[in-house]
Amino acid sequence: MPVETESVVLEVNRGLLKELEDMGFSMTRAAWALHHSGNSSLEAAVNWIVDHENDSQFDKMPVVEFNIEIESPSPHDDTSETAQARANELKERARKLREEETKREREREKERIRAGKEMMETKKIAEENERKRNIALRKVEKDEEKKARDKIMQKVNADKAERKSRLGLPTTSTSALVAPLDTKSLLMPPPSPASKAEEMRECLRSLRRNHKEEDPRTMRRAFETLLMIVRNAAKNPDEEKYRRIRVTNRLFQERVGRFKEGMEFMELCGFKREEGSEFLSLPDHEGDISRLRDAAFQLQSAVTNPFFGLLSREAAEE
Repeated sequence: MPVETESVVLEVNRGLLKELEDMGFSMTRAAWALHHSGNSSLEAAVNWIVDHENDSQFDKMPVVEFNIEIESPSPHDDTSETAQARANELKERARKLREEETKREREREKERIRAGKEMMETKKIAEENERKRNIALRKVEKDEEKKARDKIMQKVNADKAERKSRLGLPTTSTSALVAPLDTKSLLMPPPSPASKAEEMRECLRSLRRNHKEEDPRTMRRAFETLLMIVRNAAKNPDEEKYRRIRVTNRLFQERVGRFKEGMEFMELCGFKREEGSEFLSLPDHEGDISRLRDAAFQLQSAVTNPFFGLLSREAAEE
């Protein structure tokens, strides 16, 4: 509804205006109500006030004077008792309308509070689940790093024993050179030599660690590109286009080829580059589907684990 300008003359009925003021309405609101209801009746004015209770623009007193000399278009011939009864009835109706509106507003506020609490609870549960997931990921990463360190220590100790044996020096058993293990470790069988899958995983860790200054999105693109290559080769073993990668391809160079560890991972997957060729090829006898699937599994872990390869240094310093 357009708001009247300050130059509008509010023509209101003096008697109706006084009745509205006696009912407790402000002169400003009463005048606007009579003006917009056409001075037709007290009931119409009260209804207008209730309908526009929250319209603050009608709280401002107009600058001009009210023209309160006009009579109502349909004057009432009620006695004073009838007029008072009608006024009381309208007051009661207005009071009930206000109470109902207040009650509805309270219900709306309760619903907003309930929805807010529910949203906060959902957010808290999601944050707790994410925290537990991150803790689990860090634990898995540390466990894997510890296993890798144990294997490296065993290899180092074995090399030491072999060198001493060649030089004719007294040697101790390999088990004596290995660092003491806790009770749980003693109950476990000795680790087997590193598998091809473990070599792949260590290669991917090195790629992440050695280039940790790079934008994390760059490392993710490298892992995703490698994942796409090995998946295509595994799913389409008979199609040559998925078994040959042009090393000079701009996207391949930008995402994988410029990283030494990326090229090493391709070789671990079975891809080879013939001398003088610009292609990395996967020979038929090297097309081991299980190896490619192992590679895809390791790459999937690198893509989905936000801590992949980043806790190795932290674990080594413990």
